Amino acid sequence: MTAKIDIGVLVSGSGSNLQSIIDNIEKGRLDARIRIVISNNPEAYALTRCRNHGIEAVVIRQEDHPDRESCDRAMVEVLKGKGVELVVMAGFMRLLSPFFLKAYPMRIMNIHPALLPAFPGLHVQKKAVEYGAKFSGCTVHFADEGVDTGPVIIQAVVPILPDDTEDTLAARILREEHKIYPQAIQWFAEGRIEVRGRQVRIRGVEQPKPVVLFNPPLEER
Repeated sequence: MTAKIDIGVLVSGSGSNLQSIIDNIEKGRLDARIRIVISNNPEAYALTRCRNHGIEAVVIRQEDHPDRESCDRAMVEVLKGKGVELVVMAGFMRLLSPFFLKAYPMRIMNIHPALLPAFPGLHVQKKAVEYGAKFSGCTVHFADEGVDTGPVIIQAVVPILPDDTEDTLAARILREEHKIYPQAIQWFAEGRIEVRGRQVRIRGVEQPKPVVLFNPPLEER
């Protein structure tokens, strides 16, 4: 039986990925305990989700600190005080300082609604639709000092349909986010993740089948 890992979650908004993590923990599918949730937004609906499930949460705002590092020092102090082993960013809309990254090296996960390295940053579903890309998806990766540039742990691919809008594509991607984020955390809890430079390997995982996707599909002749 895998020992439960103590995690801290950083949120800024609605917290749907936080809810997915909570649900998987409560169903016994994820060997983790949420020790603390930190939000930089006192109006975040994620805080309501915490209250609904009896999870401790605190608000730590950048505006209440003189600079980014002092704010991050306050967050790290809270996380360390709760014995957090893995930090999970679930829609946390602020870059972490080098101090924070050094406090949890390769122990900070983030999820991004695009197939990195394509479309980093914000409003990525809109960018993918406007660019005319045929596929998009989501990526769980380790955080580093760049914007969505850390080593990739797992990705899910979805097609972009001809009539897709930013919202319809985002909704399709979000369903896959809720699947791959708990999986990545579970692999970490089981000690199966190996990071070698930019390459992330999962011990004991089956090799993916060499499936080729076409969008639009090829036509038989």
